[in-house]
Amino acid sequence: MTMLTREEIEQGLSENRNSPNGAARNAHAEALVGAAEAIGDGALFRTALDNLINAYLWSAESSKMLVPFARLLQEYDKDPGAFGRWDAHSLFWQFKWVATAISDSPEIPLESAVGWLDEMERRYRIAGYSERPVREAELWLADAIGQDDRAERAHQAWLAADRDDMSDCHACELNGQGAYAVLRGDDARALELWQPVLAGERTCAEEPHRLLATSLLPLLRLGRFNEARAHHVRGYRMARGNESLLPSIAKHIEFCALSGNESRGLEILAEHAAHMNPLVNVDDQMAFHGGILVLLRRLTELGHGQSPAVPYDGVPHTVSELYDVLRASSLEIARRFDARNGTTRVSDRFLARIGREPLVGVLPLGVRSTALPQPAAAADAPAAAIVPAPPAADFEELVERARQAREQRHPAADVLWAEVGARVDARPEDEVDLLLAADVADQRALTAARGGAGNAAELLEAVRDRYRSLGQAERAALAELRLASAAAQSGAEPQRIRELLVVALKAAEALDADEPLRGRRIALAELSSIRVESYLRSLEAGPEHEHLHEPGQDHGHGELAAELGAFVSAYAQDLPDLAAEAEEMLGRVALSQGEPERALPLLAASAARAVSAGLPWQAVDALVLRAGVLMSVERPEEAEEAARSALEHSAEVTEAETQGVVRLTLADILLRRADAAAEAAEHALTAAHWFDQAGLTADGGAQARLVLARAYAREGRHADAAEVLQSTLPDLLEHGEGQAVSVREFLGDLLRQLNDSRAAAEQYLLAAEVAKGWEDPRPQAALAQAAAEQLSAARLDQEALAAYERSLELFRVTGDAPIAEVRILRSLAWMAPRGDTGAAAWARARDLMDQAAGVLETALAENAETGEAGAVQQLRAELAQTWLQLAQVLDWRVTSHEQAADEDDGGEDSGDGEGSDRAEVDTEALRLEEIELTARAGDLYAELGPDHLGDRLQCVQYAAWTEEEIGRAEAGAARLSVLVEELRAMPEGVPEDLLERAQSALDNLRS
Repeated sequence: MTMLTREEIEQGLSENRNSPNGAARNAHAEALVGAAEAIGDGALFRTALDNLINAYLWSAESSKMLVPFARLLQEYDKDPGAFGRWDAHSLFWQFKWVATAISDSPEIPLESAVGWLDEMERRYRIAGYSERPVREAELWLADAIGQDDRAERAHQAWLAADRDDMSDCHACELNGQGAYAVLRGDDARALELWQPVLAGERTCAEEPHRLLATSLLPLLRLGRFNEARAHHVRGYRMARGNESLLPSIAKHIEFCALSGNESRGLEILAEHAAHMNPLVNVDDQMAFHGGILVLLRRLTELGHGQSPAVPYDGVPHTVSELYDVLRASSLEIARRFDARNGTTRVSDRFLARIGREPLVGVLPLGVRSTALPQPAAAADAPAAAIVPAPPAADFEELVERARQAREQRHPAADVLWAEVGARVDARPEDEVDLLLAADVADQRALTAARGGAGNAAELLEAVRDRYRSLGQAERAALAELRLASAAAQSGAEPQRIRELLVVALKAAEALDADEPLRGRRIALAELSSIRVESYLRSLEAGPEHEHLHEPGQDHGHGELAAELGAFVSAYAQDLPDLAAEAEEMLGRVALSQGEPERALPLLAASAARAVSAGLPWQAVDALVLRAGVLMSVERPEEAEEAARSALEHSAEVTEAETQGVVRLTLADILLRRADAAAEAAEHALTAAHWFDQAGLTADGGAQARLVLARAYAREGRHADAAEVLQSTLPDLLEHGEGQAVSVREFLGDLLRQLNDSRAAAEQYLLAAEVAKGWEDPRPQAALAQAAAEQLSAARLDQEALAAYERSLELFRVTGDAPIAEVRILRSLAWMAPRGDTGAAAWARARDLMDQAAGVLETALAENAETGEAGAVQQLRAELAQTWLQLAQVLDWRVTSHEQAADEDDGGEDSGDGEGSDRAEVDTEALRLEEIELTARAGDLYAELGPDHLGDRLQCVQYAAWTEEEIGRAEAGAARLSVLVEELRAMPEGVPEDLLERAQSALDNLRS
């Protein structure tokens, strides 16, 4: 084997530090330790050991750090003087990691663990460090071995000891203090302690990642569901894919299992299936598998025990099989700890964890998850509804409630009849009342007709005949009407449909005059005839009349409107619910004719009539439609009022889709208000949940999540918004090119806010690709520019250059975007010397800045007489900014040259290669040009008025300090002094911080 050189080992260490955490990095770090030891370089060997300890720490193999740490400690004991100040600090800092690793390693005897703790205390005392970290380590060891009194004493001593250079960061300490409070049953105190970390006031490399996960169950136990939801969405995004955070991943899986989000838990498990195999760190393994076991148990309880699960150790398993395997292996680890510690505490806590029961029925999370397949036992269950199935008591009362709901057309009727049907099926046939059996058959036939079942007509005919045989003529008449409706729904011949409508009307009219429901049955038949006849007329007129029409055109709508108007007049007093239905139809007719102002009062009247009739649920559709129309005519206050009324009246609606539509409508309206983002998010979240329940995750659910993401973004919750949007992105991309471009751009904006430049650039480029074929090139140009900016931020220079040039080309095609052109040219100028500081690169940067100024001067000349004042002001401001940026480029040029000269003085290669900046440069001339450019920019900002005082100060400061650079400090101070006096004399006053900045700069120049 070839021995590595010192230079190769140093290069390897540099690469290893920047490698992704995990087994591959650890193996490379191990090899570098061996190579460093082989060449006999003590300093390099110590550096390699330190690197290996850090590599192990940030992986699932953290317990392996004991051996390299012991070797590094031996090196220190042999020659403490060989360790620099920072090296010694690092060694003592790692003692804390080792204390944790020892406690988490059941193969290390308890005596050895206690001995390491004593050794840590001794060395810290000799080195002059506080005992604070020692007492914290003692706390966790005492807790693990069941010595609660000692743990409490260590806890108090930890808090009392001074903080110093060896103390953990505040975020990590607060994590531990809160965790101890949870162990003592005080969730509220834990959350209080954790608040600075959860709020982002105290952070570190792994915080708030870990605490966002740890806080989930305490929040659920305290009923703080909104915080729990937010912590999961944000926290999982931070922890995802990080193998050193597998215990935190497990807490997110457990949270999903205990909050009715089992499908989300399964998705998280699938994303981390590669880490399912046994881990080197068995404590992490037990913690990771513990959260998974909670999920697997819940899935089994829900009937999914025989469903396939992720493989374990290369072997496929069902959910139940995987549960058994993980439970056995985890308990074996727990018992190893128990044997080492002399107590059953570890296994007791583990068993308590995996036996936890759900803490909430269903907590909607907002992120999209694929629904679990429905177990066979539940396949025939009714769809989810707000109104629960009635209690199991008093069957006669249940039947009466069901019949009453049926006559009122109450939304709960289907649920009630489903329960009645289930109880009837459970009874012997000879014990079931014949009328009740007919009613159950009627409900089932109606359900079949609604679903378009092929045997619906047959079932309805059988129901009609059963009612006739029982002397229930009014129910038979209703069945006749349903037969006509089913025929229309199934696409029967118009003549056949009309015949059935006539039969239904005659059956209603033939009812006895003293039948209480005779008038309702006749009215229902008439309204159905009006609705169906309108459909048949449009069908017979041909496809050219099947679209929306221009205002003022009739196309048969006049006849329909007249019929509906007559119906309303005839039945408004006696049957207001049917009149309300006709009025809503009238409103829809007006909308189809392009007359929203005529539709609005009709929809309002329909809703009001339904509410006054005691049927508020019937008003919901009209109110939702009215809210949408009001938004389209820019009457948002009234739209919000209508949407809120719809939400209020939807309390008894059982249809999940309607619940989703109502909430999405209100959320969309609220989102357009500057102060209602939080409420909009609440309604959008609930809407997404209801659309999921209705099986419309990819449709209404996707739109609700889009509104939710926008609401989160409005609140500044960019991580939450990105997680929600990414989860539903595939669905949104299926809703047309316009939305595809919009949502990708939105996602790019969110990722940019999160400083994920590469991912943001990817979204912008994908959006630009969709917009490539559009007639207007400006959207593609803007997206290419946004992508270029993010590619540049990610230091992907070649890709950024190509994107900038494409964007510039497209903007020039439009011929009306000078500011966009200028900003691209300036960005290209800044990129020119990046990585190449030769003379040609600086010349290109200057040329690009000159081009930018030229574009602006041309645009100003063209707008001198005809342009709007605001547009001209913006062009002039961009010109001043271009001069300032050219001065900054020149400053970079001078600085680069001076650095190259310093390298030459130090004996470096002085060749004038293309990438060097060692050509002859007149630095004084460049500095003078900087002064002239910034002074010119400052003068222009002065002409633009008080809105640009900050820009003007920047220019004057720049010119003043450049004067100082070339030995003219007095001239620079004079520039600033003039501005300071001018600011003080301004009658309208200036921002106090601006004046302070100017005065401070002046004082520094004079000092």
